[in-house]
Amino acid sequence: MPLTPATLTRHELIGLPVRVAAASNPDLVGIEGEVVMETTQMLSVGRGERVWQVPKADATFAFDIDGETVTVEGDRLVARPARRTERTGDSKWR
Repeated sequence: MPLTPATLTRHELIGLPVRVAAASNPDLVGIEGEVVMETTQMLSVGRGERVWQVPKADATFAFDIDGETVTVEGDRLVARPARRTERTGDSKWR
């Protein structure tokens, strides 16, 4: 399945450019860089030597996919990355 705006939530996020568009913690809004790590509850966003830990459930993320900005509510990403990206079985991520 190719990476498109419609399939973003089913793909690996590591390596994608991202910006925190909104967050319950105003200090996180505007952070941008590349997704360097992902856990069930967190996205690690890095730029240069700096890495920020951003809780998925409390933020809205803007990903850049082929020059198009795709906004995703972080609560749609809360899941183990391997489970979120699976393509078979009974998954809410279809």
